Order: sequence, then structure tokens, then C-alpha cells
Amino acid sequence: MLNYDSLLVLTHFKGHVMGGFGGSNKNIGIGCADGRIGKKEIHSYPDGGMWSIAEEELMERISESTKATVDFFAPHVCFINTMRNMSVSCDCEGPEAEPVVTPDVGFVASLDILAADSACMDLIYSLPDGGGKTLIERVESRHGLRQLSYMKELGMGHDRYTLIDIDNGDAVITAAQAVKDVKPDWKPDRYNTFWGRNRHR
Repeated sequence: MLNYDSLLVLTHFKGHVMGGFGGSNKNIGIGCADGRIGKKEIHSYPDGGMWSIAEEELMERISESTKATVDFFAPHVCFINTMRNMSVSCDCEGPEAEPVVTPDVGFVASLDILAADSACMDLIYSLPDGGGKTLIERVESRHGLRQLSYMKELGMGHDRYTLIDIDNGDAVITAAQAVKDVKPDWKPDRYNTFWGRNRHR
């Protein structure tokens, strides 16, 4: 990464077994950490064994890892979160991931990482008819919202943002307006069917 002067972060927004959710913050914080050293330091206490870290401290370590990468590339960094095929599981679980049940929403893009991840969570909370229920339960049970509050404490961005609908003349909309027509059930199409996922169990 040191050979580059800009970063485009394209993230599949979804749930995560430890982080609650995986947005741009988790994608960079874990994805850009060294496999043998960095990931181990994020996930565990010294002599505590892998995966020994407590929930909220894990969110903080992920965010600190992300901040180091974002600060290196700032201001030449952009974040795009893809809100499709959202399981409560991370993509790294492959065919063993939980089925996709959260409906597709679209894309969120920003030059502000906290705004991007906050907007995604606001959209999930705003899904009508309980469409975001399973993902919300995963996030809250893992203390995942600590990612957002700690990013704010670290000065990594803003949790107050303007949501602009580029499909409708750059209209300023609320999260509830953005998802008002989203049906509560996920429906696969030819672009978003995963082998192994959503199979009969």
C-alpha cells in the first residue's frame, strides 16, 4: 500500500460474527491489517489466544487500525458500501454463511467513512416491516455500534450527514424515504445468487 497515494474502498456491507456489521471501517481495519501480526493484535490479548478480545474493545481496535490506513491516504480516499446480499454473516464464512434475509437497499458512497457506515446502519434501522430485524439483532448483540461511536471519538468523520439520491435529481432525502418502497423479504435475481448460501438446510 505504501506505493500508492490514493485509496478507493469498495465494501460489501453485511453482518459479522464478531464485529456485528462489516462496513468500510471493518473492511479496512481488518482487511488492511497484516495477516500474521496485525489481525492477531486486533483480535486477541497477549497470551490470551486468538479471538479472546472483548466485544467493545474489538470495535475500538478495528477503528484504530482503520484510522492508521485512512490517515495515510487522506484526503485521497473514497468509501463505497454495497448494500446487497446482506447476511448476518461475513463473506469470509463462504458457503457456511447464514442465509441472506435482509432486503437489498443499494449503494452508499462518501468521502467520510463515518458518514458512509452511519448511513448504512440508519438505512438498516429504517427498513419497513422489520426488514432489518436480523441484521439489527446481530449488530446490537455484538456491540457493533461501538464502531461508529469510537470512530467519532477518534475524529474520523461525522455521524451527521446529508443523504443525496443521485437517481432522482440529487434530491436530499432521509433514510426512511430512501427505503420506503423496499419490500421486507430478500429476493435473489440473476446478479445476486450465492452458491451455498440460501440453500435448504
